[in-house]
Amino acid sequence: MTDTPAPGRRFRFTLTHGIVVGLVIGGLLGWLMPEFARSLKPVSDLFLRMIRMVVGPLLFTTLVVGIAGAGGKMVGRLAVKAILWFEAATTVALFIGLAAANLVRPGVGAPPPTGGPATDLAHAKTWTEFILDAFPVSFIDAMAKNDVLQVVVFSVFLGLAVAAAGARAKLIKDVAEAGAEAMFKMVGYVMKFAPFGVGAAIAVTVGKSGIGVLLPLLQLVGTLYGALIVFLILLFVALRLLTRVHMGSFLAGIREPAIIAFTTATSDAALPRALQVLEQLGIPRRIVSFVVPTGYAFNLDGSTLYLALAMVFIAQAAHVDMSWGQQLTAMVLLMLSSKGVAGVRGAALVVLAGALKAFDLPDGGVALVLGVDAVMDMGRTCVNVVGNCVATVVVAVWEKAIPPEAPIFRPRGAPGSDLPEAAVYAMATGEVPAVEPAAVD
Repeated sequence: MTDTPAPGRRFRFTLTHGIVVGLVIGGLLGWLMPEFARSLKPVSDLFLRMIRMVVGPLLFTTLVVGIAGAGGKMVGRLAVKAILWFEAATTVALFIGLAAANLVRPGVGAPPPTGGPATDLAHAKTWTEFILDAFPVSFIDAMAKNDVLQVVVFSVFLGLAVAAAGARAKLIKDVAEAGAEAMFKMVGYVMKFAPFGVGAAIAVTVGKSGIGVLLPLLQLVGTLYGALIVFLILLFVALRLLTRVHMGSFLAGIREPAIIAFTTATSDAALPRALQVLEQLGIPRRIVSFVVPTGYAFNLDGSTLYLALAMVFIAQAAHVDMSWGQQLTAMVLLMLSSKGVAGVRGAALVVLAGALKAFDLPDGGVALVLGVDAVMDMGRTCVNVVGNCVATVVVAVWEKAIPPEAPIFRPRGAPGSDLPEAAVYAMATGEVPAVEPAAVD
């Protein structure tokens, strides 16, 4: 009788490893060879284009299938729960931003801002404009512009219509379901290019901004990242207490979309992968496809924290002492106005410029933070994406929609934590009962 060695866990080079390697190489290229690094922008742009070409069709197909299978009551219930969580999270983010600005006082000693306009920015939308713009004049136009909110609104209405039509619209549901599966496969193909796209994106950022640009405003950048870390810690504590998910499994699941968001500073780039990994963790597709894109308009945790910090920073640099009453008023203004810039390029700067004008602060303060905005944008975009992933899990648990054998509740490597793709799909769609995990000998 021969002894057979116990099977060891073999190392497998995963997509996450590739992204991290690309991140390190790109950072080194940006530092050591800045001119060459800047020439890699077409590679970064190509990756972003590949991602954006699947965003609209992916959202459309998954939402139509999910809403058609669940009906109108589920949509209303999800919307209420999601909005409650979104507002709670963004309020905490604003308070942390204000607290960090008042405790660290990064604006003291910073170069005073000028009074002239900093840059030609688009105006922030009013609430009326925001609501009107949420409804597309043409669905084709919404898809062409990759307007996430418009695609969500049209898809929800179509899903409700398919549900109301019943068997007569079954063909539309079947086509959408087949399209969703094809789009998830397409996301897998696109993600194979992610290490190169991520590496090029970070190389361009470092090569363009350089290390020297950080020195005069290093305290602001450090304060922002410290505040973002504090917010993430509180967010994860709340997630654990409210849901009892296994944090190791959750963090391992969302690390790829988080890294993509950080390196590209674009939430859209992380959206397809976020949808994919949340479903793989066992969260139903109907919830993932509704909460995540809705959060892109209503749950900008990182951006709202940054806005609170940046506004007080500019006031400190301009030697303007904002009272607590003014700061709390500014917090309400920022909470409302940050919802109205979905889809506007340079959204955070747009809101910041509007808030400075509302409180008679030098509008040249935007120029003061513009030099390091790219570095700060990476952190706040990453937190935006992570915050939406957390919101999706919380809403799904409130809905009692995640089966107890889902991978998100189990340590990685434990029985049932690495279920076959078909089993995870069954749990995510709810079409058949979830399979039981394998028994332990």
